[in-house]
Amino acid sequence: MSHSMVSETVEVTGHDDTPIETYVAHPANDARRGAVVVIHHMPGFDRATKEIVRRFAELGYDAACPNLYHREAPGADPDDAAAAARATGGVPDDRLLGDVAGAARYLRSLPTSNGRVGVIGYCSGGRQAVLAACRLDVDAAVDCYGAFVTGTPPEGYPLQVRNLVPLLGDLRCPLLGLFGNDDRFPSPEHVDELEGLLREHDKQFEFHRYDDTGHGFFAVNRPGYRVAAANDGWDRITAFFAHHLSGE
Repeated sequence: MSHSMVSETVEVTGHDDTPIETYVAHPANDARRGAVVVIHHMPGFDRATKEIVRRFAELGYDAACPNLYHREAPGADPDDAAAAARATGGVPDDRLLGDVAGAARYLRSLPTSNGRVGVIGYCSGGRQAVLAACRLDVDAAVDCYGAFVTGTPPEGYPLQVRNLVPLLGDLRCPLLGLFGNDDRFPSPEHVDELEGLLREHDKQFEFHRYDDTGHGFFAVNRPGYRVAAANDGWDRITAFFAHHLSGE
């Protein structure tokens, strides 16, 4: 672990060569290391997400989180930016892929890079992390309670996306999934379906489910936060990335 770090907001070239506000953090040393792209939850590019980016730097990674709502509301309060994004049905998949690819490219361009990049996402970002793992060159992916990897959004739901069932056979890297058994999106049945499809496609994955736990259990500033599940989840994320992102 690194106990001294640097964090800042930079511009990273995202989808369609658009400069995207991106929060980055990294250990204050020149050691070669892996990197992590953090995909924020539906509430947006907020303080809690930036704390997660810094946590990965403390764990010894270069980390970056692109503001996926930058185009809708540049410089806006995270709540206002999230509302603007929800009004349009969420972030289009192609744009998401371009922005995450840009963040991964930025991280690999750093002189400390060992070439390995993982991706992790929370809430809507969990689905987007799986999408990135199916379509982009990443080395490991973590899905934290991503809705609609399987299943379909109900009528009136603010996130208008398709599930990823047709893409799961293209999963390119190991996947860690962390889910609450009291969640509705994804429900235990959705997670069962995802597990079955990954087995059918002979993919490398590891799922953990938590009783008495619903959606958003990593979010320390929200009512759904669950200390035991979050602590165990962080232990598993730490071990997973250490295994898949270390080395030259």
